[in-house]
Amino acid sequence: MRIGSIIMLSAALVLGLAAAFLVKVWLENQTPVPVAVQERPAVPVRTVVVAKQPMRFGMEVTLAHLSEIEWPEGAIPKGAFSKIAELLKSGNKRLVLSAIAVNEPVLREKITGPGQRATLSALVAEGKTAVAISVNDVLGVAGFVLPGERVDILLTQSESREVVGKPSRKTAFTDVLLQNVRVLAVDQATDDRTAKPALAKTVTIEVDVAQAQRIALATSVGTLSLALRSAGSTRDNRAARVSLDDLNGRKKPQDAPRFTDLFGVRDQSARIVVTRAAEQKEYSVPRETTTEQ
Repeated sequence: MRIGSIIMLSAALVLGLAAAFLVKVWLENQTPVPVAVQERPAVPVRTVVVAKQPMRFGMEVTLAHLSEIEWPEGAIPKGAFSKIAELLKSGNKRLVLSAIAVNEPVLREKITGPGQRATLSALVAEGKTAVAISVNDVLGVAGFVLPGERVDILLTQSESREVVGKPSRKTAFTDVLLQNVRVLAVDQATDDRTAKPALAKTVTIEVDVAQAQRIALATSVGTLSLALRSAGSTRDNRAARVSLDDLNGRKKPQDAPRFTDLFGVRDQSARIVVTRAAEQKEYSVPRETTTEQ
């Protein structure tokens, strides 16, 4: 073989090896550098007793209804149980007061104490009382008011206004007595997960003592009716008295509704009739108030 051919083959071999090396370096530079994954700190957890199957009002809480699962320690709801043995340790049966869904924590406020009955008194919050209101298919919102919902209480009453020298005039008006009141029971039904409307004769609501007094007085002077609030609505709406004059458009702009202690506002005006010859006029005069020193 000639020397020139040997030189050419050697040069080709060297160039081939150099090209392979350069390609290898280029490919290595194109490969992305793996990013180190930062491990998140472990979230501390604790066991919480949850419902293994749906539970409704009045059901007895048994071992078959319960299970223990891990729950983030910082998100454990107040009143939860950490162990099934803790919930059932007394040996006395406990009953469901409020419906509990699958995997929902079993809270102390949703079940009775050991040996207690699932009665209406167990549903009443601390500092509250239960008051029953008689209703019919109209006043009870056609049966669509269910336990657990919120309603406004309306009072409709009539009165006679007497003016000297004129026949007495009868009028009627409606006021909003209470707002955002929780319904505890409809007749004898207290299950807050029921979805079937039913006509009722009695609706039991949860109020404080002062509100219970107002309801007792209101039932003796007029008729109570319910207004169903939208789901999740808890804000008190601004309300004013509605009278017959509002219905027939005869109410004058200067007329102001008169309230009694039943609604927490005293009437601060007095009506005086002045007779001049054969003409009589009625005036509304602010009452004088005195402040004790």
